[in-house]
Amino acid sequence: MRKSIGIAIPASIISVYYFVTIFAALWVLSRFPEVREFFPVGGIEFLGDRGADSFEPVYTEESEGFYTHVGAIRLAVAMVGTAVLMVPISWVYFITYGRKDIDQSFVQTVVMLPIVVAGIATIVQNSLALAFSLAGIVAAVRFRFTLDQPAHALYIFAAIGIGLGAGIGALGVATVISVAFVYATLVLWKLEYGSNLRGGFLSFLTGRDTDQDGY
Repeated sequence: MRKSIGIAIPASIISVYYFVTIFAALWVLSRFPEVREFFPVGGIEFLGDRGADSFEPVYTEESEGFYTHVGAIRLAVAMVGTAVLMVPISWVYFITYGRKDIDQSFVQTVVMLPIVVAGIATIVQNSLALAFSLAGIVAAVRFRFTLDQPAHALYIFAAIGIGLGAGIGALGVATVISVAFVYATLVLWKLEYGSNLRGGFLSFLTGRDTDQDGY
């Protein structure tokens, strides 16, 4: 990561982006209550009400509702939502990495991954048979993706989490994941946390002197 600089301007832009996006979604829901059924929200409550025996080997009447025209529209909205939530995460990647370190294919993968995950989560839903079928397909394809830096894995996990949240109809949870990831990454980058052990507290915590950073 680059040497940190002021983050007031990028943090402000990202904050405005989130505010406008969330405000627009809430305004649409309050202004047009009839479209609420098309918004992928409330999925976390659905999961909380499910018991240990909720998985079924075939589609149930409850899960069949996800494959109607309403379910298709909800999936489309969920996919758009994942793309919207991944935009500030891609901005954080641009901010915290040097220009020479940016991998275009990785950025595009991170943005597109939650869209695919949301679709897969919607297809699988609560079908245990579909879940095992999907695992078999992935194993047959033997998809491999090598990350250049360990920190890139965090972006992959964030993308998967956002995609799963949107796919199960919990876009609000996906929003929280996006916001938390963005601001936590910016704060750690700004503080250069872990770059050295200088300072009274860290020296006391680690039992090292301030001139022992090389060890």
